[in-house]
Amino acid sequence: MILHLDINNFYCSAYRVFMPWLEGRPVGVLSSGDGCLVARSNELKALGVPNGIPVFQLAPEVRRQTVLLSSAYALFGEMSRRVVATVRASTGRVQVYSCDELFADASGLSCEALQAHAEQLRHTVQRNTGLPVSIGVAASRTLAKVATGIAKKQPAFRGVCVLEADHPATLAHLGKMPATDLWGVASRTGEKLARLGIRTALALREADPKAIRQRFGVVLERTLWELRGLDVIQPDDIDQKRQNIMTSRTFGQATGDLADLQEAVRTHAQAGAAKARRQQSVARAVMVFLSTPRFRSDLPQDYPSVTLPLPRPTDDSRLIVATAQRALAMIYRPGYQYAKAGVMLIDLADREGLQLDWLEAQEPETQRQQSAQLMKVMDAVNREFGRGTLSLGGERPQQSWRQRTQRPTPRFLTSWDELPVIRMG
Repeated sequence: MILHLDINNFYCSAYRVFMPWLEGRPVGVLSSGDGCLVARSNELKALGVPNGIPVFQLAPEVRRQTVLLSSAYALFGEMSRRVVATVRASTGRVQVYSCDELFADASGLSCEALQAHAEQLRHTVQRNTGLPVSIGVAASRTLAKVATGIAKKQPAFRGVCVLEADHPATLAHLGKMPATDLWGVASRTGEKLARLGIRTALALREADPKAIRQRFGVVLERTLWELRGLDVIQPDDIDQKRQNIMTSRTFGQATGDLADLQEAVRTHAQAGAAKARRQQSVARAVMVFLSTPRFRSDLPQDYPSVTLPLPRPTDDSRLIVATAQRALAMIYRPGYQYAKAGVMLIDLADREGLQLDWLEAQEPETQRQQSAQLMKVMDAVNREFGRGTLSLGGERPQQSWRQRTQRPTPRFLTSWDELPVIRMG
């Protein structure tokens, strides 16, 4: 059996742990740069506010009663780590799916024992971290996520739902559930399924596996088998390495200064290289793009981009940054105010299993080892002392391109100066 745990309204709940006065009030957490809503409390959802809406589109009556907060990713990351640690101490093998979701091994227990175990785990997580969670248990990951959705939306389950694949109640729920609500079924796939008369999760479960595979591929066929209670989606199917890595941010304010753009591109290139190293990949090419403010009709518009091959497949920040800067020099045009820059590492390959093309420049083994050691030291320093502690090129004190947060909160758990204070008496 598979246990799936989902933190309820994670970002909002994380803030409420340290700001209890937010309880019961509509709360919205904003994206980087405070542009859009990326998380909503139940109270804000009840007001009909959709996720992803730009802040300026919020109705005045909603703005007056809503508490809007900037994202605090250091806090969210630490709270997520604590939830994972709590689950690992209470159950079997844990697979982290995202910052607010995880799967755990729950095999070997009866249905009654699974219910009790999940209820105790939910209580332990809330006691240890202050975060409310919902838990679903089933024979497959897809059904476990369905069970979690039931536990979250139906108060009668009190946050825990155990589903048996062939139980009449399970089949009845799948018969009411749109196929597009299933994990991994996109709206476009749902439209194609609907043309075949498959509109619900139950209809997909009862479809012919061979026909589904022929029309949609092996991934959707696996979803079909998962709905029948077979655990065929393995961790490697979920945690596949990315073939491209994009790093981009909207600027705090538009800028036409080349030095600002060079610094932004350098920062993004280093971040992308670090991500490539974390997944043991090397890149063969780098794409750089710029964008002017799309909603500023009073400004001239420009959306240039260019892709340059790297001299050899690499994860070395120095080579990636140098190539990205050459690309920037090719597309930069004076006289434009740019609001966004981005760097994408393209055509990633596994670092250990890479088969070098004889036409590609090959790096001497000594140089390769020196590069790997240097990057290892850089990553270790930045993990220990914070991102950006050790970087290429340095940073200027005034950075107009940096994102600005207008509604910051204390970091609570990751800064000594911002630890929560308790007053008694």
